[in-house]
Amino acid sequence: MKKLLALVIFLVAANIFLARTYFRKNQTPDPNDTTKVIEPAKYLSNEDELINTILTRYHYSKFVLNDSLSGVIFDRYIKSLDYNRSYFLASDLQNFNKYKYQLGNDIKSGNLDPAYTIFNTFRERVNERIDYAESLLKGTFNFNRNDSLVLDRSKSPWIQDTSGLNKLWREKVKNDALNLILTGKKLPDIQTILTKRYENLRKGVMQSNSEDVFQVFENSFTESIDPHTDYFSPVTSENFKIDMSRTLTGIGAQLQTEDDYTKIAEVIPGGPAFKSKMLHPNDKIIGVAQGKDGEMVDVIGWRITDVVQLIRGPKGSLVRLQILPASEGLNGKPIEISLVRDKIKLEEQSAKDKILDIKNNNKDYKFGVIIIPAFYSDFEAEARGDKNFKSTTRDVQRLLDSLKLAKVSGIIIDLRNNGGGSLEEAIKLTGLFIKRGPVVQIRNSDGSIRVETDPDSSIDYSGPLVVLVNRFSASASEIFAAAIQDYGRGLIIGEQTYGKGTVQNLIDLNRLMPEEGKKLGQVKLTIAKFYRITGGSTQHLGVIPDITYPSAFDSNEYMESSEPSSLPWDQIHPTTYKPFGDLKKYIPLLILDHDKRIKNDSEFHEYLSEIKEYKDTHAKTAISLNETIRKKEQEEADQKNFERENARRSKLGLKLLKKGEVAPANEAIKDDPILDETGHILGNFVDLLKKNK
Repeated sequence: MKKLLALVIFLVAANIFLARTYFRKNQTPDPNDTTKVIEPAKYLSNEDELINTILTRYHYSKFVLNDSLSGVIFDRYIKSLDYNRSYFLASDLQNFNKYKYQLGNDIKSGNLDPAYTIFNTFRERVNERIDYAESLLKGTFNFNRNDSLVLDRSKSPWIQDTSGLNKLWREKVKNDALNLILTGKKLPDIQTILTKRYENLRKGVMQSNSEDVFQVFENSFTESIDPHTDYFSPVTSENFKIDMSRTLTGIGAQLQTEDDYTKIAEVIPGGPAFKSKMLHPNDKIIGVAQGKDGEMVDVIGWRITDVVQLIRGPKGSLVRLQILPASEGLNGKPIEISLVRDKIKLEEQSAKDKILDIKNNNKDYKFGVIIIPAFYSDFEAEARGDKNFKSTTRDVQRLLDSLKLAKVSGIIIDLRNNGGGSLEEAIKLTGLFIKRGPVVQIRNSDGSIRVETDPDSSIDYSGPLVVLVNRFSASASEIFAAAIQDYGRGLIIGEQTYGKGTVQNLIDLNRLMPEEGKKLGQVKLTIAKFYRITGGSTQHLGVIPDITYPSAFDSNEYMESSEPSSLPWDQIHPTTYKPFGDLKKYIPLLILDHDKRIKNDSEFHEYLSEIKEYKDTHAKTAISLNETIRKKEQEEADQKNFERENARRSKLGLKLLKKGEVAPANEAIKDDPILDETGHILGNFVDLLKKNK
């Protein structure tokens, strides 16, 4: 199917673009030249038309590029430039409105002028704001007033005039200065740090070239169709290949930009960040330093490509990161972590096992836990004929054999934070727990449906089974969990999963429109959709557990359904399959026991308390600019964290910390009340199965 699609696209593209070979060398603009106007390189017009041709013909949703979609593209483009409405004036938006419902026609004809006109206005506004911010640093601030700063202005009205923007930026600069005061910095240092920060922000925007603007605009187009359809510029394409192969030496984290901050998008299993357990999705990187003694470089406002280059480095070298933890919010105290750069090896992403000992209802249980961080397979080794090639299924099969020898009473498959990977491995892994039968249905963009099946009638493990998931279990994880649930093969416990039920294909534009002396980008587009064997899609809805745990992350922020352009949930006809068993009769009893148990479980109560704190922090719409209030808030948060850590250490028999003392790295691993409670549920489940055998 993919080869046929590529061939058809190639023929269409060749027809349209064969004679077009225009090319103009695109120099990186001088960051000191704030007057230079960025214009679209001629070849980008052709590339824009090609991208539109590919998407309108082959994207799964069969969308129409009409006035309505034009308006969505316009809004997304403005948001991508000025998410927090801190640069553009209301009058700018009025001027831009003439483009709003014409962008579809402009994309069809390759007219990029409106996109570049909007971006050039953005450059002007950035320069004006940086000039004003730096002028404020020459004066002083009164931190005794009860001023405040609105943290999220993404839905606020556009500011009407320059005086309104000045007021907002006085608050922003004052907050930046106060954040540094709270870390012990003095006024001269604050002026130096913030001047560098604002100049880096200016430099990042001023260095944007024609290709950079094109990528931002094209992604406003592609992501208006669905959130997993993207345009990658040549530079971004290389970084994407590196991320997929995971061979580059670094810390093992994928980054993205959000409102002047570099944010952790994903922690890659097996990497230094993953092993440290100190870096998490949505944490913000605000500083980077090299080695033990290198100067901490403030990276707020930097281009993400520059931040990435600063973090990457030779294997074995040390990088220090200054982090704003997501759990603390923007008012949180920055922490510094040290990571040793390393290559992410396949074996470090491997499934691992451990024994979980649980005392439940005065009975002792020994359960096996298999942690699967990703669905992986060494395709190259398999193609070479290596009989010992690594894959998720082969590793889990080996772990199951070991756990059966250990005479465990049940198995927990831990898929928390597993973002997916190989579809083939999800199907094969399901086959370890069921007899021969269908696992997932895939509907292609042409409406055809194919059923992927486990062809092996053997079952490697037929005992009591639980699959543990959370909000960040996605894609292949959801296929496995859904199949286990639909067959009645095991219980699904945890949080509602992410809801990514779509399939993407990557197309290299260089193969379709060769440009002399110029490397083009790539398009990743959605070509198919996953469906459960019962007919319902995993898209948008995810997998709803049989027993649900509370989540710190709201579905309107951290699920596929939070994306306005995400494809909807729907269903097709179920396929024929034979259920393994009916577990629905046990679920009400298990929920009843679970609810009773957690009422008296101090660890679970602490977990619920942390969820509440996280939600309260992220519910704040404004932050105080009063130094006394902020210090008090910070001291209260520090005291709470200090008491919580010592309570944990006391329970584990570890030496209690003194105020300001940091726990050794090998003692920083927290309890896992979620896994423990899952073990208790599995204990009850085992008892019920024995009674009803």
